[in-house]
Amino acid sequence: MNKFQELGLNSSILKAIEDMGFESPSEVQEKTIPILLDEETDMVALAQTGTGKTAAFGFPLIQKIDPKSKHTQALILSPTRELCLQITNELKNYSKYEPSLHPVAVYGGASITDQAKQIERGAQIIVATPGRMQDMIRRKLTDISKIEYCVLDEADEMLNMGFYEDITAILSHTPKEKNTWLFSATMPKEVATIAKKFMRNPVEVTVGSKNMGATNVSHEFYLVNARDRYAALKRLADANPDIFSVIFCRTKRDTQKVAERLIEDGYSAAALHGDLSQNQRDLVMKSFRTRQIQMLVATDVAARGIDVDDITHVINYQLPDEVETYTHRSGRTGRAGKLGTSMVIVSKSELRKIKSIERIIKQSFDEKQLPDGKDICKVQLLHLANDIKDTEINHDIEEYLPNINKVLEDFTKEELIKKFFSVEFTRFSNYYKKASDLSPVSGGANVDLDPNSTRYFMNVGKKDGFDWMSLKDFLKDALQLDKDGVFKVDVKDSFSFFNTENSETDKVLNAFNDFEYQGRKINVEVTKNSNSGGGKGGRRRKSRRDDGFGKSDSKSGNKGRSRFRDDKDGGFKGKKGKRSGSRGKNIESSIKRRKSKK
Repeated sequence: MNKFQELGLNSSILKAIEDMGFESPSEVQEKTIPILLDEETDMVALAQTGTGKTAAFGFPLIQKIDPKSKHTQALILSPTRELCLQITNELKNYSKYEPSLHPVAVYGGASITDQAKQIERGAQIIVATPGRMQDMIRRKLTDISKIEYCVLDEADEMLNMGFYEDITAILSHTPKEKNTWLFSATMPKEVATIAKKFMRNPVEVTVGSKNMGATNVSHEFYLVNARDRYAALKRLADANPDIFSVIFCRTKRDTQKVAERLIEDGYSAAALHGDLSQNQRDLVMKSFRTRQIQMLVATDVAARGIDVDDITHVINYQLPDEVETYTHRSGRTGRAGKLGTSMVIVSKSELRKIKSIERIIKQSFDEKQLPDGKDICKVQLLHLANDIKDTEINHDIEEYLPNINKVLEDFTKEELIKKFFSVEFTRFSNYYKKASDLSPVSGGANVDLDPNSTRYFMNVGKKDGFDWMSLKDFLKDALQLDKDGVFKVDVKDSFSFFNTENSETDKVLNAFNDFEYQGRKINVEVTKNSNSGGGKGGRRRKSRRDDGFGKSDSKSGNKGRSRFRDDKDGGFKGKKGKRSGSRGKNIESSIKRRKSKK
């Protein structure tokens, strides 16, 4: 016997449930559905995102709605367009054996006239975002004065997004006699205010504790120096080859920046923030849902309402200001009974926030060490081996095998395996053997003790029109080094640092002997006392790891090269030598082009 039968649902809904493959109700469904079916009551239900709240109110709503009547009987308010569409689609699936029942989605970014026509043809349930619903009411395109049910889904998120006035205005157009069902992950005071003002003795249902985190999500943090956040993020991504994640940043600028760096470094990533157009946002979300994008970098506001199954990790690149926000973030993973992981990258000054979050969510964080290069190489090679093992043979390759076999006939099986895997191994090995120890150093200093590389000081920086990327491009070109030949580029306001292998030291010093830039001499020298931790005048400072920040089209999730990557110029004009003199003009013009594009 299907356990949903015990909840009192009718046969048409049970048949739809069977088609969808649901076998057992979630805890919030078990607690809410019988009450909502048996009683005409208001309800406040608190449960984590991803616990099945849509079905918890959707099943009773469909069963109570009169499909023979075309007038609007229920209104569901949700915070975002994405969630609005998702709820509507789920309601259609739940009511597939009730052909006369028509839910209609009402949201911004689509024709309001078309939406009004759909309602006019008969919409027993309207699923709407607050802003668009307000617009519909003002234009008198819909009538909600006779609705019997009102659902506030993700109420805390709607209020966090600033929809309080819209919600109160919308509810003022509804009858007092209706039933109001409020579903929320947390219970901030704004939600309590709504409940008190517009609900009558609501039944309260709580799954877990108020503001408590999801029980099937593990929480872990990684302690690093603030400047090493991005390098730490890369390691976490490399250590989890099958990662399907949302990465949270506090600002739109940081979100765009991190996404661009990930794309330039070859990861399948995209940004999601408020500066994107609706079309760009739709394209990003479509790519994410179809897993063309593995790492979605988002602000808290932009990510609200995202309901994507099978997210393996939530990565807090920066902690939010509010604990409730962390609860929402971590609730993006570990859905539908699956396990998920919430990772936090923190500096020492933020450790107190971890303790505060632990108290609220009533769960402990595990402090973990970032994986080193050996660990990552091991994980990546094993991942590649499993991919090869699971790959189905395409027999169209047969006609090409004779030529391939001829090229490889002198190699043994063991040699071929070594060569094949060395492609991937060498990439990670070269990167991580040059990578710094990301463990935080006392006093906040980052000390670089790499004996195989040389650190240089250069008396140009941001004031001269450089960012680290343009400086690195120039250095690689001027020194005729490959992509990994120049690393740990750190550009300050008036000076910069970079590293090369020890063997390249003479080349670097000779190449930049007697250079001028904008009328002043450029000084490039080896930093002294490499263990001292810091700055100009011969002191050694550990720089931000060169991790490939480029200006790619992250808005659409396209995985491309930097639009600057092919520019073989940087910012210097040589006083001597044909090589530097000819490049200098191109370099200066390139800098001007880049400034004009910003």
